[in-house]
Amino acid sequence: MTDKPDQGMDPQEDFATLWESVAAEYDYVHPVRGDIRKGQILSVSRNEVLVDIGAKTDAVVSSRDLETMDPEELAELAPGKEINVYIVRADDREGSLIVSINLARAYEDWIRAQELLESGDIIHITVSGYNKGGLVGAFGSIQGFIPASQITSLRPRGRSEQDGSDLAELVGKELPVKVIEVNRRRRRLILSERAAQREWRAAQRERLLSELREGDVRTGTVSNLCDFGAFVDLGGIDGLVHISELAWEHVNHPRDVLEVGQEVSVEVLRVDQERQRIGLSLKRTQPDPWQSIATRYSAGQVIEGVVTHLAKFGAFVELEPGIEGLVHVSELAEGNVEDPAQIVSEGDRLTVLILEVDANQRRISLSLRQAPVPERESTGETEMAREES
Repeated sequence: MTDKPDQGMDPQEDFATLWESVAAEYDYVHPVRGDIRKGQILSVSRNEVLVDIGAKTDAVVSSRDLETMDPEELAELAPGKEINVYIVRADDREGSLIVSINLARAYEDWIRAQELLESGDIIHITVSGYNKGGLVGAFGSIQGFIPASQITSLRPRGRSEQDGSDLAELVGKELPVKVIEVNRRRRRLILSERAAQREWRAAQRERLLSELREGDVRTGTVSNLCDFGAFVDLGGIDGLVHISELAWEHVNHPRDVLEVGQEVSVEVLRVDQERQRIGLSLKRTQPDPWQSIATRYSAGQVIEGVVTHLAKFGAFVELEPGIEGLVHVSELAEGNVEDPAQIVSEGDRLTVLILEVDANQRRISLSLRQAPVPERESTGETEMAREES
């Protein structure tokens, strides 16, 4: 007796079902340790999280992995949420897949760090702590380290002063950094604020040199003081304020009127694109006392002043901050005076007669010998010198 074929089975449909089964088995990739898989959370309990990663068995996030997560991170774990997991063990004794959320995040962070090392992009991190060697800060789920030699936010200090207090002051601050070393095996992620600052300043330098115009008023920070002036950081490039442009009055040394780190407003005097130099003025952002000089001084007026410095041809006397007059050597005393130091000294307070006021030339001519004698104040040595003359 011949068997009749099953009337309910469509041969074509049966072949399609078989083909899908074979194809699915063929495309299936068994999870192995070190794989990063995307999955969907199935359930969340106190001790474990079950995740569907498309394997034949559900993956388990162990309680040990969960214990290292912050409360905020744990609160985000909910059924239906998609997450990446790292395959820790593909075949434990119970046939379960053991996975880690933290290791997946760390792995992704190491990949991102490597990409940043190759691209040279600048990122920002928040300093979370420090040790004697430098600063530490979180880069995703891994720890980055900034050696002290790569930190530009530290104040310049001598070796004897390096007690770690400067590093402590940077905790909580956000710093721009570049990745300069990635070693996943040794868990070394080295960052550099100096490299980021160097690149940022180079870009800013080019921008500022093209933007700055004579007469512009900019805000900057005093970066260095020297005998001939002060350097001001304009936010990427330093400009020089010559000592003669620090104040309207005479300045012996820049440290008498400024200090490193002080914020100041300066006027741009000149921009040398080729030599990348910028000349600045501090005093021109302040009222010019010579503009109203005619309202305060006139020829024939008797006034007091202080000797600021001596020259072979006479003595300069400050009448007010920013206003100096010259007592020519011939007007110091009666008779022939070879050296002004024979008559006056720096710091002497004198009563002088104004001979001429030239606001256009910024000159005031003074006389000591023609000033009323009873109002003169001088040191005993100065008085003796005048009597001898």
